[in-house]
Amino acid sequence: MVNDNIIKIVLIDDHKLFREGVKRILEFESSFEVIAEGDDGTEAAKLVKENNPDVVLMDINMPNINGIEATADLVRYFPETKVIILSIHDDEAYVTHALKTGAQGYLLKEMDSDSLIEAIRVVSEGGSYLHPKVTHNLVKEYRRLATDSVAAGAGDKVVEYRKPLHLLTKRECQVLQLLADGKSNRAVAETLYISEKTVKNHVSNILQKMNVNDRTQAVVTAIKKGWVEVL
Repeated sequence: MVNDNIIKIVLIDDHKLFREGVKRILEFESSFEVIAEGDDGTEAAKLVKENNPDVVLMDINMPNINGIEATADLVRYFPETKVIILSIHDDEAYVTHALKTGAQGYLLKEMDSDSLIEAIRVVSEGGSYLHPKVTHNLVKEYRRLATDSVAAGAGDKVVEYRKPLHLLTKRECQVLQLLADGKSNRAVAETLYISEKTVKNHVSNILQKMNVNDRTQAVVTAIKKGWVEVL
């Protein structure tokens, strides 16, 4: 019997040792199944066509066809398949390019197993997921551009800093601020001395109350509204 709850994954990375490590992590999740592997972007479309995966984990730096080019092909010909980029680069230029190409996730290879598992679940359900460090860098750049724009257009105008206590609880405001700081669920839990499960519940409540699909959208929205500070 086929289990419809299984998330089928194709793994594309030219470093076999890294690929084996990722596969070993995923094998501990009963709802994940790595159904094919490849070591070059040229194999991506062929493997997706043959295996019809839910998610492709795609290395960004590969010979012949890199991960960005391969992602563009997958988005064009297999739009139902979600792509998560795996990269060593946290520069916003790489991230922006990957997202514009159509990737739904961007993870740094320094990720922990919890981030990898969470990213696959979120992306497979139609959301987007960025590594917390990447989110923080993007938010800093957005904040810099927004500050420059205000300074250019309004002289010495002071931007009021407001917590959304009309919408979120005090604890949810704290969690939202820590997400903007680029902290993972585990780091948020350690900072606030609460469990990761409680953090996940707070994040779910925040997304629902803010009417957004994922934590990245929540942080970007909070930045636009002045609800969080970005160092």
